[in-house]
Amino acid sequence: MDVSVDLATLLAFVIAFAVFAYVVLDGFDLGLALLFPFFPEKHDRDVMMNTVAPVWDGNETWLVLGGGALFAGFPLAYAILMPAIYMPLILMLLGLVFRGVAFEFRWRTERSRFLWDFAFFGGSLIAAFCQGIALGAILQGVVVEGRAYGGGWWDWLTPFSVLTGIAVVIGYGLLGATWIVMKTTGELRERAFIFSWMLTIATLAAIVAVSLATPFLEAEYFQRWFAWPGILVTAPVPLAVAGTAFLLFRALTNRRDYQPFLLTLMLFGLCFAGLGVSIFPYVVPGRVTIWDAAAPESSQTFLLVGIAILIPITLAYTAYAYWVFRGKVDPDSGYH
Repeated sequence: MDVSVDLATLLAFVIAFAVFAYVVLDGFDLGLALLFPFFPEKHDRDVMMNTVAPVWDGNETWLVLGGGALFAGFPLAYAILMPAIYMPLILMLLGLVFRGVAFEFRWRTERSRFLWDFAFFGGSLIAAFCQGIALGAILQGVVVEGRAYGGGWWDWLTPFSVLTGIAVVIGYGLLGATWIVMKTTGELRERAFIFSWMLTIATLAAIVAVSLATPFLEAEYFQRWFAWPGILVTAPVPLAVAGTAFLLFRALTNRRDYQPFLLTLMLFGLCFAGLGVSIFPYVVPGRVTIWDAAAPESSQTFLLVGIAILIPITLAYTAYAYWVFRGKVDPDSGYH
């Protein structure tokens, strides 16, 4: 596996960072909405939404950055992958639209609030599930003919992609539950602990299921994870997942505020690292490498210069927003 650092490699890591930032930041927003049916009281739902109200829309900046950088930096990959996952992507965007509209409109009405609560939950569920579907569809392989997508309209829908869709929904639910633990007090926080326990077990089961299925999708995946000496590189990933899971269970047992959420982020990071181990240096797994798909060097340079300016600014305002709205949410008066 070639790990030399050049413009294409650097740009690929930038895109991976943007995607990961979106997953973990918007993941707890979506996960919080997925828990709505289990918190039927209006007061609880209002507090839950207040925890993310100052930051939720800014989290989607990373999705735009990742998608735009893929289009500009790796146009061949964009041209191949987009037709392969058009349907889940369209449904994901519609889900995000419903989630965003419902977020604003539920505060403006009393009579129809239940409809907007359902739209908030339903849009988030569709968005999360379709993100997992898209991941599974790409990971299982895309049919390429020449320099174009050569598969069918429904190739994205397989048992494996459904499995990854369910896994992402469960993982986002865990992010949402641990976020509620971190940001709330009282009975709401105690109930969130219960869901955090259940969703931790479910998330670990989902990780194991996806991890066991993935090596059998492509011969190269199997070689990377189980062949010698590559196993020396890959073995630390599942070991780190096991260690993080142990720390997460201990943090939940000890009723910690911040540790469960931070450890869940670490769990997502390790899963993301495992994904990278499986597919790098391919941008279309098993078919097209990042160098095959890369734009001309001048375009990559121009893009990286812009990214070098934008990412620090985006990180700065994101960090500032989270710092300003740090701490617990008071059920009666907002942040304190």
